[in-house]
Amino acid sequence: MEHAIEADGLVKTYGKGAKAVRALSGVGFAVPRGTVFGLLGPNGAGKSTTTKILTTLSTPDSGTAVVAGLDVAKEPGRVRHAIGYVPQRPCFDPTATGRENLTLQGHVYGLPRADIRSRGDQLLERFGLAEAANRITKTWSGGMQRKLDVALALMHRPQVLFLDEPTTGLDPEARADMWAEISGVTRADGVTVLLTTHYLEEADQLADRLVIIDRGQVVAEGTPEELKGGLDGDTVQVELADPGQQAAARRAIDTVHGVGDVGVDGARLHARVGNGAATLPGLLAALEGAGVPLASVTVARPSLDDVYLRHAGRSFHSADRAGLTDRAATEVAA
Repeated sequence: MEHAIEADGLVKTYGKGAKAVRALSGVGFAVPRGTVFGLLGPNGAGKSTTTKILTTLSTPDSGTAVVAGLDVAKEPGRVRHAIGYVPQRPCFDPTATGRENLTLQGHVYGLPRADIRSRGDQLLERFGLAEAANRITKTWSGGMQRKLDVALALMHRPQVLFLDEPTTGLDPEARADMWAEISGVTRADGVTVLLTTHYLEEADQLADRLVIIDRGQVVAEGTPEELKGGLDGDTVQVELADPGQQAAARRAIDTVHGVGDVGVDGARLHARVGNGAATLPGLLAALEGAGVPLASVTVARPSLDDVYLRHAGRSFHSADRAGLTDRAATEVAA
């Protein structure tokens, strides 16, 4: 089996009539076995809806999905035994110890008693939770609790592991620690990992390959380096001292030779240039001549934010903010 996951033409609508919200509009992709695959998109893009379909928690209006060689619509029971799933919200029992949580998970999946003990010990040691194994989990730190969620999903040795926004709410140190654990899953167990995230740096750091989803559609696909390498030149980001000067700044930037793909996100303007060092003096002169005060100017090589801007026509951060409103509307419609 070449691919661990294959999705084709997934469509999902919540609600009916005038209140209907289209969450997915033909999403499709294939995930190679033994890799970390990223679903990157802002809030409300359709990442969680896609994951729910792939994990049999929701059914599409149309389209097909195969996970671990199994059709999710025709064989949902077998799919559930072949996968592990870590949702956005905690899934452990906060009134039980770490060891008790893993033991219960093992019984749920029908593992032999001896295997439950040995597998639990193995996972507690691997995730650095052994010393806290007999403590009530509600007393654990947020990072430790999230590691336990992943350990629970791995208890029955799944072929595919789904992680839905696994580092949301974690502090930077705990997030970096979780990144290391996720990277180790494919190496230690050969498990295929599908990771949904709205953190650009997380997708860049972890994903062997990724798709970028916007408004329920796949707008780009490839490795992080392939996607960034598809953008020539440099990115210039200008932060205005006065957001009210946005229109004047854009007019001034548009007059500079070699500047393209200008985008606006509040007080920040993004632009693509062939050579940042050569173009920057003229760009600064144009802004000064227009009387536009600046807070900062940066020049950098292309990032995933630039990839998103190119394919979605808006910055990732502005889309993320808008997505919070869209997601609330979807939840109401559902």
